[in-house]
Amino acid sequence: MDEWESPDYEPSLPVSEKSNPFTRDIDRASPSGIVGMLEACDAQMFRQDRGTNYQRLFDEQVVTTLTEVAKRVELILKDPQDSLVVLSGCGTSGRLAFFMASRFNEALKQLNRTLVYSYIIAGGDSALLSSQEAPEDDPELGMLSLQKVCEAKKKVLFIGVSCGLSAPFVAGQLDFCLQHPEVYTPVLLGFNPTHQARDEPIPGCIFTFHSVAQRLQELSQRRKAFLINPAVGPEAISGSSRMKGGSATKIVLEVVLSAAHAAAFSHKSVASECILQHMREYERAVEVTYQQKEGIAAVVEAAGRSLLNEGSVCYLGWGPMAILGLIDASECNPTFGADYTDIRGFIRGGYKDLNNNEGPLSSLGPEFCIGHEDFLQHVLPGLADKDTVLLIYSQSDDLHEVLNLGRRVREKTPNLHAVHHRTDSDSAETPQQISINELCSSTLDFLWCGSTPATGNFLHQWELSTKLVLNAVSTGAHILKGKVYRNHMIDLQVTNSKLYRRATRLLQTLSGRAESECEEALLKAIYGADKLMKDIISSDITAHTQVARNAKKVVPSALVSLLTGCALKEVESCLEQRRVLRDALEELLP
Repeated sequence: MDEWESPDYEPSLPVSEKSNPFTRDIDRASPSGIVGMLEACDAQMFRQDRGTNYQRLFDEQVVTTLTEVAKRVELILKDPQDSLVVLSGCGTSGRLAFFMASRFNEALKQLNRTLVYSYIIAGGDSALLSSQEAPEDDPELGMLSLQKVCEAKKKVLFIGVSCGLSAPFVAGQLDFCLQHPEVYTPVLLGFNPTHQARDEPIPGCIFTFHSVAQRLQELSQRRKAFLINPAVGPEAISGSSRMKGGSATKIVLEVVLSAAHAAAFSHKSVASECILQHMREYERAVEVTYQQKEGIAAVVEAAGRSLLNEGSVCYLGWGPMAILGLIDASECNPTFGADYTDIRGFIRGGYKDLNNNEGPLSSLGPEFCIGHEDFLQHVLPGLADKDTVLLIYSQSDDLHEVLNLGRRVREKTPNLHAVHHRTDSDSAETPQQISINELCSSTLDFLWCGSTPATGNFLHQWELSTKLVLNAVSTGAHILKGKVYRNHMIDLQVTNSKLYRRATRLLQTLSGRAESECEEALLKAIYGADKLMKDIISSDITAHTQVARNAKKVVPSALVSLLTGCALKEVESCLEQRRVLRDALEELLP
């Protein structure tokens, strides 16, 4: 049994919000130490502990449910008329819903089959690239967006993803499905036990996420609904479900949809043994990725140095892996309070390659300019030694193009690195790849054994590997910049009710003070006031989060103020001078 599984370990917190014992001192770790801790956390996804109260990914009940859901997808693939599979979520979950729907629709297109997948993300397509936290709190918006997507459909399999079983947007959609069982079969995917689902009242609703999850659990006994919620362990950075929660989401959805496609088009019946074998392939992918931990650490160190020196980190990608770069970069603002220029992603063909529902979004602002041409026009001219660039590609991409872009980058900065995937069927390096290696400070060259370019599963493994690397780079760089306290994302943006509650709980955990005292300190930091006026106290959480959008270092300021009793001005001054929050506390504490 892992320490976090004990009933006495942070008992008031759900699994997705607990701190991970492996990473208690990650804020003071070296780049190699950071990557080693992330490896230990990711390995927890596949643990098969016995004698605990938590379901795990390989448990019989979980595998059985995955098998049943795959069969439901298979039925729609075989008879797609007036049918739809909808994937929906908020933040990272919504981005992965988009990614999965796009990838599997592309597979159908190649087979000249009817496209059956659709995605919904809270906040619309702009949320694919930029944090849009407020819509997560709107269950009616979730319900209306589902109605719109499913108009005139007679059979819908709805898969709502909420890693913490907490998003009101998804709860509203699930509740709507439960009210219309003649059309909708709801599936909930998350990584907390049902009893840990969020049970706070949702304004304007008679249900909570907890009550919806309970109803789903009851209906699952009769296969009228499905609940997939294995525990994968606490995140390396507490509450940051973009990492392990996102990886587990990708694994589960791909296992289910791949099994359905194999059954529908390759005459391979959906079987528990195949589901298990496929998940084992992902376990192996994680192991293969961290075999290059020292190489990953070198990129983490370079990226951290760039952020410390007010530089930027740019991901230049090709194909699906470029989309994972866009996703990783988009998550840094809400997680670490980062500016969009700190870590940016770019995809070869821009919106043509992204292929999102709403089309080009460049008119929304510079952070939505995502093509390689945008990089060449707007970013490359200002690139300098303090910046880091990461090339992300595979043997299937045009290496001449990769090399030419790498040469242009290398003229501006020596900090050029690469992530490259290839199979053992093409083990000899091409002259272009040798030239790319010579250009780069380091190359993470992943050689995948026993795979051929014709098999879909190996592409999924490449993508998971790329996601793990990019998560390590962005997380590690922000740790080195001082954006993490112990193993908590201390500089999170308090932009919706979930994050407001998370911030309050975090202050309680780190200070040991009462909830009311912590919430008061949080409000003082949001409003920049050492004394709260009555109108502030009487306002609701929505009003507070609107103000918090424009505030800086809210949670760090609240914590230091709580622990030291210092005025906010003194706290802010100290935080400006000290990169590591622990150092600021040591300076101010008597």
